[in-house]
Amino acid sequence: MCPSSQRPLAVIVNVPNQLTALRLVLAVVLFGFIAWEYYLTSLALFIVAAGTDWLDGYWARKYGQVTTLGRMLDPFADKVIICGTFTFLVAVPAMSQVPWGLRAWMVVVILGRELLITALRSFMEEQGSDFSAKMVGKLKMVLQCVAAGMCLFFLSYRTPSDAPLIPPAAPAWVQLGMVASVWPAVLLTAYSGVTYLLAAIRLLRGR
Repeated sequence: MCPSSQRPLAVIVNVPNQLTALRLVLAVVLFGFIAWEYYLTSLALFIVAAGTDWLDGYWARKYGQVTTLGRMLDPFADKVIICGTFTFLVAVPAMSQVPWGLRAWMVVVILGRELLITALRSFMEEQGSDFSAKMVGKLKMVLQCVAAGMCLFFLSYRTPSDAPLIPPAAPAWVQLGMVASVWPAVLLTAYSGVTYLLAAIRLLRGR
């Protein structure tokens, strides 16, 4: 096979896209460990997966390896790991026993926002409009990662002998940190969704 025919594949299967694919694999493994109640291991996997999100973006920008596939695959991987992690977390019975902790409606807000923005971005880009990520969206992702990490850290205090509905015997500061991270993440998620929606309306009116 000639070098010219190999070049497109090398461009597509570059380091950033490999890291994104790795994040998807780690997400599947992470969900399994959450389901098996290995929460400390899950936290470590989540941190590594979140780290690849930063690393693939940095590498793509630094070495000029931004591709169309990467622009599609990277946000998809982000949504899988964030939405999937919160879905598995809210399914843990003990979470519902924590006052002001993670609730099903919060996960619905997160899922709804991500689905809405995905649909909006696809539609707006088909119209030829620039609908790239805004700073509020990036900050939202950071807060979501912190909230998910704190939830896993909180659950890591559970022992196999704990009853399903008994919250983990975590220190007060851990529970407070978990609650204090979940609410800002959910509120900013909702706010960013409204921000993107208004931006789309302005772009459509300006056409």
